[in-house]
Amino acid sequence: MASHRRPKQPSRARVSVLTAAAATAVALSAQASAHAAPAKPSVDEVKVQVDQLQQEQEQAAEKYNGAKERGEQLKKQAADLQDQIARTQAHLTEVAAGLSAVAADEYRTGGIDPTVALMLSSNPDGYLDKASSNQQATDTQADTLKSLRNQQRQLDQQKQEAAAILAELEQTNQTLSDTKADVQKKLADAQRLLNSLTASQRAQVLGNDRASRGGDRVVSVNDLPPASGYAGVAVRAALSKQGYMYEWGATGPSTFDCSGLMLWAYAQAGVSLPRTSQEQATVGVNVGTNIANAQPGDLIIYYSDAHHVGMYIGNGMVVHAPHSGAPVRTMAADTLPIKTIRRV
Repeated sequence: MASHRRPKQPSRARVSVLTAAAATAVALSAQASAHAAPAKPSVDEVKVQVDQLQQEQEQAAEKYNGAKERGEQLKKQAADLQDQIARTQAHLTEVAAGLSAVAADEYRTGGIDPTVALMLSSNPDGYLDKASSNQQATDTQADTLKSLRNQQRQLDQQKQEAAAILAELEQTNQTLSDTKADVQKKLADAQRLLNSLTASQRAQVLGNDRASRGGDRVVSVNDLPPASGYAGVAVRAALSKQGYMYEWGATGPSTFDCSGLMLWAYAQAGVSLPRTSQEQATVGVNVGTNIANAQPGDLIIYYSDAHHVGMYIGNGMVVHAPHSGAPVRTMAADTLPIKTIRRV
């Protein structure tokens, strides 16, 4: 008769070992998953991120333009003040030399006149007031001493103004450096995103950008409503730069940023515009935000912070310098959110 034995049950120690091994395997699997390379962003995700970086880059570029313009103004102010300080110092030295000669003459003839001693006094203001009230100074000497005092006060004030301007210039230079680094970082981030795509995907992203913003079709001035005067000159100048590449901080004649293109185009008509899109948002006459009211040559300022600008050319289009990596081209005027339309 066959013997029926129960299967031998695993010992508690063996169960513990198996359980620990299973837990270790699960943990290692989870750790491997955690360290696995993240999924690549889709083409649409890359496009959204690149568009955002390009906007941020242009914002930083316009900030850079403003800081650069301010820096140039401060340099000129500092140079002018230095010239004024030098002239004031020379005149002060001349007046003081004249008084010294009088003092020397008084000493040789038997002592220094009390009014001449004013320039040697530790408290010339008080002494001059006293001397004047006591009629101890001649009119000529009193006028000379007053001139000396006024010249010294003017010199002190000019030196204070120069110091304040130089301090602001130093701060502006730091802003320039920081903003330049910010622009370059955003450009590099955008390029890294594009480099993560295949060549066909990159073409798709760039193609979508061109299609959504008007494409690369060159628009002829002959296809547009006529524009006369300096506005017409500016429109023709801007359209002549279609295909020229965007470069932040550039004002032509071969590369441009958005406000730089407007600046250059209107300069061809003899009209001076401020450097940044934010400043350009304040020139001329406010036409509102309705494209129906726009005329060729009007500046259309985009976004709530006014960091982009284009020029209306008619037929519902603007010509503009879009962003890094893109040429000067046209787009539908209402493609981007309009802040204001300005008639120069």
